[in-house]
Amino acid sequence: MINFTLRCQKDHEFEGWFKDSAAFESQNTAKGIECPVCGSHKIEKALSRPNISSGKTQSSAQAEVMRKTRKTLREFRQKIESTHENVGTRFAEEARKIHYGETELRGIYGETTGEEAKELVEEGVPIAALPWIEEAKEN
Repeated sequence: MINFTLRCQKDHEFEGWFKDSAAFESQNTAKGIECPVCGSHKIEKALSRPNISSGKTQSSAQAEVMRKTRKTLREFRQKIESTHENVGTRFAEEARKIHYGETELRGIYGETTGEEAKELVEEGVPIAALPWIEEAKEN
């Protein structure tokens, strides 16, 4: 196995393990390598540090956790977008209307200020702040 230091188009560096250099090239050509920070598939090899064993292997494990987390958050966002109505900046207003029975019960999502969210919670309106990951943009 070979450990390469990789860099995406936005200069995020991370590690990747490959069977050999050809395996890296094959996966990279097929856009099978993703930046764990921004999701970019435009990846290149960066200058690698010498392989001196320090007993620390967390950076590769951390990159994998970040990659899986981004994937899960993207799937979560797609599920919310496909099953709920985007009410944009009218979120607090619509959440109150639903809570008080002034409009039909339905799933909504949108944006609100911290102060509005605090007021909704104090009123007993059930809301949740969600991690809203932006879709990766390929350039």
